[in-house]
Amino acid sequence: MAGLAPAAVFPMPGPGSNMVGTLQAVTIANPDTTLLDVARHFDLGYPEITEANPTVSPWVPRLGSRIIIPTEFILPPGPHEGIVVNIPQRRLFYFVKKTPGKPAQVITFPVSISQAGWKTPLGETRIIAKFRDPSWVVPKSIREQHMRDGEMNFPIYFPPGPDNPMGMLALQTGFSMIFIHGTNRPWGVGMRTSHGCLHLYPEDAAYLFPMVKLGTPVRIIDKPYTVGVRNGVLYLGSSELVSEYPSELSSENRATAALLPYTGQRSSAASSPPLDIDWARVFAVAAAHSYLPIPISSGAPDLEHVAKAISAEPYTYGPYGSSANNAATPTEELPTEQLPTEQLPTEQLPTEPLLESGQDQK
Repeated sequence: MAGLAPAAVFPMPGPGSNMVGTLQAVTIANPDTTLLDVARHFDLGYPEITEANPTVSPWVPRLGSRIIIPTEFILPPGPHEGIVVNIPQRRLFYFVKKTPGKPAQVITFPVSISQAGWKTPLGETRIIAKFRDPSWVVPKSIREQHMRDGEMNFPIYFPPGPDNPMGMLALQTGFSMIFIHGTNRPWGVGMRTSHGCLHLYPEDAAYLFPMVKLGTPVRIIDKPYTVGVRNGVLYLGSSELVSEYPSELSSENRATAALLPYTGQRSSAASSPPLDIDWARVFAVAAAHSYLPIPISSGAPDLEHVAKAISAEPYTYGPYGSSANNAATPTEELPTEQLPTEQLPTEQLPTEPLLESGQDQK
């Protein structure tokens, strides 16, 4: 079975930068490996790995294929506190405060977002409860949708366990019926699969769950164009627009607006003099929606040249296999004491998150 890379944990960048991680590259050394296996190993979602490797078959990459691993990330706009989810970027960022003997860190995970026609509320809230092994009563609206899609026997109720679409660990936000939780369909992480909730790989849910305390701030944003600075070079991240969050501005205008703070005599995010921008590259990146941070400073090497300079390591892991296609973590179970269930006083919450009404979601 494919091994799990460590979670994407990075020290917060210093002054003059808002980027973490680096691009990597591997070559396929196992004939049974898919791009989805590689993505999960490196904590990436489906669109991130496929957009970075558009000429590679997601299901049958050829032996020896060179795969770009897009593990370089532009942080979302501040404040950098608690959990921040950028819906178009399909990424959750958890900012860990600096403590004595430990630097400030950021942890980032890919997430699934809502299906077409559904949406997650934007704005600020907090984590109000934590559930281990939740059950799920399927809302009428969701069951009707499944029936329209031909799933006439879709269950009304899912008990706790690895086949539960709620996953085995769930963080409840203050937004009505919106949870951050694992999923019984981990291969859909990064896609549009939910009804408003945010889905994590089961192993990422297990990693995040014990760290997040009740009251942790949660901010959900719609920023398809993010701007990064690293070593004096300006980068633009461009994610697919989510139609449920319409804008009167065109893609080019939204990208230009994101860059406005960087076009003056001196940018507060930059440690060097004015940054000379290659606007032709900006507009090409804005139209491409590749998820990758692309250098857009005049004279900076393009992504193709950057990628070619990366030394590729053989990816020798086998596939995860069918046993990892549910809500259980594909590693040893964590001891119970490492996964505490925290919640508000019992009179304020049901003992299980039985989702039944309103804008019911998973």
